[in-house]
Amino acid sequence: METNKFNGTNYNDWMRDLRIVLDFKNQGYVLDKPLPTALPEGSLPEERLTFKKWYEDNRKVRSIILASMTNEIQKQYDRLEDVPSIMLPMKDVYVVPKRHIRYATTKVFFGIKMAERSSVHSHGVKMLSLVEKLEDLKAGLNNDTYIDVILQSLPLSYDPFIVSYNMNGLEKSIHELINMLVQYEATTHKSEPAILVGEASTSKVKGKGARRWKRKKGKRTAVIATTSTGGVPPAAPKGKGKREGRGFSAIEDK
Repeated sequence: METNKFNGTNYNDWMRDLRIVLDFKNQGYVLDKPLPTALPEGSLPEERLTFKKWYEDNRKVRSIILASMTNEIQKQYDRLEDVPSIMLPMKDVYVVPKRHIRYATTKVFFGIKMAERSSVHSHGVKMLSLVEKLEDLKAGLNNDTYIDVILQSLPLSYDPFIVSYNMNGLEKSIHELINMLVQYEATTHKSEPAILVGEASTSKVKGKGARRWKRKKGKRTAVIATTSTGGVPPAAPKGKGKREGRGFSAIEDK
C-alpha cells in the first residue's frame, strides 16, 4: 500500500490492493457490511464478542485506509469514525466505470507495438498482463484474437516466425506463444561476432582483431585480422620488419 497510495486517480487499483491486504487479515468484511450500531437486548455472549471484534476491526481498517492515502485526500476523510462513512463517498466520487476501463485497456492492447531489438519477454509479459485485465473486465475476446493481436504487435524481424506459426496452423496458449518467442529471439537475435576463417577451424575475433600464427622455416608471422577485412586475414606481406596494409598488419620475428 505504501507504493500505491490512493491519489484520486487510481481508485480501482488502490481498492484491489486494499482488499488483498484486508482479506489476508480476515478484515475484508468491514468494507462491505454496515457497522452495527448497538447490541440487541438479551444478546448472547457470542454476539457480544462479534460486536466487539467488529468495532476493533473497523478501527484497524480505518487506520489502514487513511494511511494508504496521500496527505491531501487523507485530510478529507480523517474526521470520519467508521469505514462505511469513508468508503461510500469515495466510491461515488472516484470509482471509474468498468466500461471506461475496458475501453482504455482495449485501446492500449490493440495499439501497442514492440520496438525492434527490445526484449520479447518483457513485451510478452506486458501483453499477458493486458489480456488478464481484459478477461477480468469480460471484454469478450477469445484466445485466437489475443494471439493474433500479439503476433501483429511484433516488429518486422519476427515475420519469419509469424509466417511459420500461421502456415503450421499452430494452436498455442498465450504462455506457450511467449515461450516460443523467447526461444526464437535467443536463436536469431543474438549478436553475431566477427569470425576468423582459418585453414582448419574458425575462431572469434576478440577486441580489434584476432591473431593467427604461421611458422615458416624458423620465422613466426602473426597476421592480425581487423573488422575492415570482415574478420578474414589477408596474405601476410613478404619481407622483414613491420608492414601495414589495409585491414591488417604483419609482424615477423626470427
